[in-house]
Amino acid sequence: MNIYFVVILAAILAAFALENLSRLLNARNLSPELPSEFQGVYDPDEYRRSQHYTRANQKLSALSDWLESPLLIAAIVLGWFNVLDQWLLSLGLPEIATGLLFMGVLALVSGILSLPFQVYNTFVIEERFGFNRTTPALFVKDRLKGLALSMLIGAPLLAALLWFFQTLGDWAWLAAWGLTAAVSLLLAAIGPTLILPLFNKFTPLEPGPLRERIEDFAHRQGFDLTGIFVMDGSRRSSKSNAFFTGLGKRKRIALFDTLLSRHDNDEILAVLAHEIGHSRLGHIKRMLAASVLKTGLLFGLMQVFIASPGLFAAFGMERMSVHAGLVFFLILYTPVSLVLSVLSGLLSRRHERQADAFAAATTGKPEAMARALKKLSVDNLSNLTPHPLHVFLHYSHPPVLERVRRLKSFRIKPGQTSS
Repeated sequence: MNIYFVVILAAILAAFALENLSRLLNARNLSPELPSEFQGVYDPDEYRRSQHYTRANQKLSALSDWLESPLLIAAIVLGWFNVLDQWLLSLGLPEIATGLLFMGVLALVSGILSLPFQVYNTFVIEERFGFNRTTPALFVKDRLKGLALSMLIGAPLLAALLWFFQTLGDWAWLAAWGLTAAVSLLLAAIGPTLILPLFNKFTPLEPGPLRERIEDFAHRQGFDLTGIFVMDGSRRSSKSNAFFTGLGKRKRIALFDTLLSRHDNDEILAVLAHEIGHSRLGHIKRMLAASVLKTGLLFGLMQVFIASPGLFAAFGMERMSVHAGLVFFLILYTPVSLVLSVLSGLLSRRHERQADAFAAATTGKPEAMARALKKLSVDNLSNLTPHPLHVFLHYSHPPVLERVRRLKSFRIKPGQTSS
């Protein structure tokens, strides 16, 4: 039996089983009793709604998984990839054009399969729980803009990768790694001014006490800002958030308008101090470096396996090609990707704890950060009692209850002053 087929099938089934086990344990771990830290913040009805919200999302995720995993196995076993490749080959197009069409068709099929779940999530689940503010027209516009960006940026990059692996031999992986890393850095740099405004409106935060406190705090922390903006997040959802964008000297703060309407200045400053902490503590650089190294590992292993006859035989292919090899390797890469994702989550959760401590220490108000987390949890109907396995597999942040308890025990050291 083909060893690649065995490994790929085992990886798909193992990932499927692990995800379903995680969802099952997470649902069973929902506690009917409201944690004492949230007494007076979460009323009993809202707390029950948060659990219904968690269950609804998990059911939709499970349904999607039960559709996609069997279809992928069927595509492999029945040779659908070969059928697509042979049909495209009959068109007589250049190899790179054939490769782009091959991956484009697969992306289109994937998008069509996921679209009903996105629609249901947005217009049924999010609507039912009072979050959705996206109109059907805006939903369609967002998808079309995303598709246009994928074609404008993704297609040339993919064409270059195909050319590298077709012509550069043993050096292909290094060229692919370098180009992908460069494009990622470029997108991070230009995203705040050229890409994000395509989807949302960013308005400079009006002068006033909040802006003055943010600018003063950033200055005292040696954090250069090119702007503080309010994003019209309420155009799509009632959920709240805040984030930083940009690299180097082009860093921006973006505050959801929903955040400003529900939180006091101390809480907003604490949230921003947390984000600034990621930069001051070197987290952004470390995660960026980890991402670049992970990409290098991906292309390095790809170089080893992409030309293996056994890999193509596992998918029932009549010929070997770079474009099919790229797709098949990504499926073969599933176990490695899962391990790297878990390691990335562990590192990210550690960084979040450190950023919480930074915010508490530099503002001198750990209680403000705790209040902000509680309000965000209520506003977003967050699950307060996720199962450890679910956290281990999926969470980039520690569970909010853990964060609140750590902040509650935080003590301001002598010399740490309030902002």
